[in-house]
Amino acid sequence: MFPMVTEFMNYGQQTIRAARYIGQGFMITLSHVNRLPVTIQYPYEKLITSERFRGRIHFEFDKCIACEVCVRVCPIDLPVVDWKLETDIRKKRLLNYSIDFGICIFCGNCVEYCPTNCLSMTEEYELSTYNRHELNYNQIALGRLPVSIIDDYTIRTISNSPQIKNVKNP
Repeated sequence: MFPMVTEFMNYGQQTIRAARYIGQGFMITLSHVNRLPVTIQYPYEKLITSERFRGRIHFEFDKCIACEVCVRVCPIDLPVVDWKLETDIRKKRLLNYSIDFGICIFCGNCVEYCPTNCLSMTEEYELSTYNRHELNYNQIALGRLPVSIIDDYTIRTISNSPQIKNVKNP
């Protein structure tokens, strides 16, 4: 008789333990109900990039002195700098400057070590294309300023900061 009572008590304890575990899991699930969604509807909603975001490189042709520091500090020797030596004034004249963003790792060394600050990182990150040869930007394409997503009224911008979770509608 006693083994049957102990089996019944063990069954009851296991049932109570299982119900407690299910209740704990359900409480965790309910705690996530108040949270904002993590995903965004990308083409229509975009995250505002942080201040130190490393996006497409912007190049100012007039400031460049063709010193090739950007090529030397680049881990993959990526920027292509074509220049011609002007013998009468003994200076280099920049002819062409290009960066292939299909190969670039966006490390930011070229921007950091440029002595004339002719290179800067922008917040532009939408560089996808169907043809990889279109990712090779010359000085004209690099000189184009990116359009800020905050100024575009068709796009809903969302703050990326963990402290601020408000949604901005321009």
